Amino acid sequence: MLTCEETAQLISERLDRTLTLRERLMLRLHLFGCDLCNRYARQLKFLQRACAEAGEEQLTEAAELDETARERIRNRLQQGP
Repeated sequence: MLTCEETAQLISERLDRTLTLRERLMLRLHLFGCDLCNRYARQLKFLQRACAEAGEEQLTEAAELDETARERIRNRLQQGP
């Protein structure tokens, strides 16, 4: 059985990589009986979604530059370093 510390590590790692079958099973087994680790997993998932949504909003805002800003950027890019 995983400790809470090991479980927290796996919860974090599954955001970046696919866990092995053994890791997934051990994680599920621990989460089945641990409310604190379940809460941690939900919090990380919430933060991941919030960051993704914030990134999408920033991309949308950047796409909505007014023509003056676009012209300044074009001129600066043409000037080079």
